[in-house]
Amino acid sequence: MRLYRALFRQARALIEERLDYYSQFNPSPLSMQQFTDFGENATISESFLFLKKELPVRLANIMKEFHLLPENLLHMPSVGAVRDLYRRSFMDLLEFDTGNTPNNTATLEKFTDALVKIRNRHSDVVMTMAQGVMELKDAHSINANTEANIQYFLDRFYMNRISIRMLINQHTILFGDSINTQNHIGCIDPHCDVVRVIEDAYANARFLCDQYYLASPELILTHHNADKNPVSVVYVPSHLYHMLFELFKNAMRAVVEHHGPASDTFPPVHVLLVMGQEDLTIKLSDQGGGIRRSLMDLLFNYMYSTAPQPAVSGLDTPPLAGYGYGLPLSRLYARYFHGDLQVTSYDGYGTDATIYLKALSSEANELLPVYNKTCQRQYSTPVQTHDWSSQVHSAMFIRPFSTTSRNKHEQKSS
Repeated sequence: MRLYRALFRQARALIEERLDYYSQFNPSPLSMQQFTDFGENATISESFLFLKKELPVRLANIMKEFHLLPENLLHMPSVGAVRDLYRRSFMDLLEFDTGNTPNNTATLEKFTDALVKIRNRHSDVVMTMAQGVMELKDAHSINANTEANIQYFLDRFYMNRISIRMLINQHTILFGDSINTQNHIGCIDPHCDVVRVIEDAYANARFLCDQYYLASPELILTHHNADKNPVSVVYVPSHLYHMLFELFKNAMRAVVEHHGPASDTFPPVHVLLVMGQEDLTIKLSDQGGGIRRSLMDLLFNYMYSTAPQPAVSGLDTPPLAGYGYGLPLSRLYARYFHGDLQVTSYDGYGTDATIYLKALSSEANELLPVYNKTCQRQYSTPVQTHDWSSQVHSAMFIRPFSTTSRNKHEQKSS
């Protein structure tokens, strides 16, 4: 037992030493153009040489941030399970980044197999981490600083995960056993048919809506300034589908519940597709009653949902509703290649959700979290309080004089 403990401490010390080393380096963001050029021209050997350095750097940068999280959260079982998964994957990759690793066929095949294993190992990380946050909420009260730190970390943690899966998928699809039958470059479609993805996402969300409510709104799709038919962009179709499916689910649920499932007709969901010089814009508009302005800031908060949590409500939860991660994760997918997702609401009427994508693949660069002093300060800086009172704020900064106070003011002036 004593020997086991000594070996365990030695292994943990080695991991921390390597984490310190790799976290010194910034991850290297790639553009969509670089991804496609690399996918068309690079060899498996070149991909191996890049990834065996880059993947440990990306893992180390986010793993170091775990140390900055509140102690209570780190002690949650699910968070501990996620940390263990990342340690195992980090150690698996270190096996290939040694000076004596031969760059031969056997090593390349072993590396590809290791990437598949890592991807499968991390398949449930999103919900496991979500469970960890729920465990914390159930066990402890969370103050504003803790909530802000968790929100900041999860945005960076999930964005890091998206980027790592992107690298792994590119390598395993290009150089693994899967057969490319769609003329994609890895998981990237150089001619992604945006209309087709919109229609697929709508059809699948409508199927769920019909299953639960026995009704659903129609889709009206409008093009503007789209001189190419079909409208295409260099993009990852699965990322775009993820965003659109989430927005359609939210819109349909809002429309049907706002107007009542027994209604004879529902106002359609309008989608406007615009191709500009810099941006491809997709605006999805519904008449589902909108969202109160007091709740708008919560839309992109993790674990906030307008529907009951499935774990609590069981079979009565609509399949269109989720754990509250849909919008925050969709915005991360949009921002990953320097796009964005914005929501505007008209309380009592409906909601507009707008996806912005870079129209030019050379400008669509990865947005990656970096572990540095600025990041560390973010966790230690307390949430600032407002520098005016709520009463003054609600009165647009100036509280009007009452008749009595005005008379006194005039007397003093005279």
